[in-house]
Amino acid sequence: MGSTGVRIAIDAMGGDFAPQEIVAGALRAKEELDVSILLVGNPQQIEAVMPSKTNLKGVEIVPAEEVIAMDEEPLNAVRRKRKASINVAMDLVKNKQADAVFSAGHSGAAMASALLRLGRLRGIDRPAIGTVFPTIIAGKPVMILDVGANVDCRPKFLEQFAVMGSIYSQYVLGTESPKVGLLNIGEEDTKGNDLALRAHELLRENAQINFAGNAEGRDVLSGDFDVIVCDGFVGNVLLKFAESLGSVILQILREELPQGIRGQIGTALLKPNLKRIKQRMDHAEHGGALLLGVGGICFIGHGSSQAPSIFSAIRMAKEAVDNQVLARLQSQSNILQNESS
Repeated sequence: MGSTGVRIAIDAMGGDFAPQEIVAGALRAKEELDVSILLVGNPQQIEAVMPSKTNLKGVEIVPAEEVIAMDEEPLNAVRRKRKASINVAMDLVKNKQADAVFSAGHSGAAMASALLRLGRLRGIDRPAIGTVFPTIIAGKPVMILDVGANVDCRPKFLEQFAVMGSIYSQYVLGTESPKVGLLNIGEEDTKGNDLALRAHELLRENAQINFAGNAEGRDVLSGDFDVIVCDGFVGNVLLKFAESLGSVILQILREELPQGIRGQIGTALLKPNLKRIKQRMDHAEHGGALLLGVGGICFIGHGSSQAPSIFSAIRMAKEAVDNQVLARLQSQSNILQNESS
């Protein structure tokens, strides 16, 4: 393979629309983002969905004999199916043959494979899944973590999430001094359960972050915070709600626009605005969620991801590599390790 730029290993067999949509998004990324792609999976199935005139420069198909199904128990499946596409893709990162990995397949399997093959960073007790949401302020996203890796958390985990999220926000999203919030039921320091109260104290005392206090549910999309931390149970509920919000609002707008000729004229006039609204609210624009705290750049996509989401996820993975997120996380996690020793 004539390698150019960043190398992304892609689990071509993972996801509801694999391999066709995965391959389509990956090939677009290869053309537009100066990345080399390593498509991992069944070669015959991958080649069957490639356009006949595909430019194969910067493309490599890496054979993988097995696939982990969505209904399999992740840890057992990862250990049993050593040649599964997610394992082979993760090994490419482990062996420095790829700079990052992406999968829209079984998210639990992706996490288990990352932990077994890439390991945890020193000073990080639990990796977290972080995802980027749009806010009401254009061009000012907010990063939420954890959104599903850890259903139950300790206060120390939330502190570590805040440090990792701040690094990503600063170096990839371009926020100079990210404001960190703790998702809670009230803005007062005394609000919340035992986890929130103890986490609040740790966050307030951590000099590595710019802690701005508690964030209520109404603050999540306000733009007042750059990073918001919570346990994976709450974060996953929040993620699924946010993913539905854009489509609900757009559906309401369609239903409320006038019918007939007036509606056609109005829709034509509003079309550019509606397109911008969709772009700001569509989770496909952000593509995937980053698994922070493991020894490699690992993005996890939604199972229903199609080509635009795949493209966006690869773009985010490239940005993480270009901005040396892993090295920065390793540096800060070593500080956490030293503090806890």
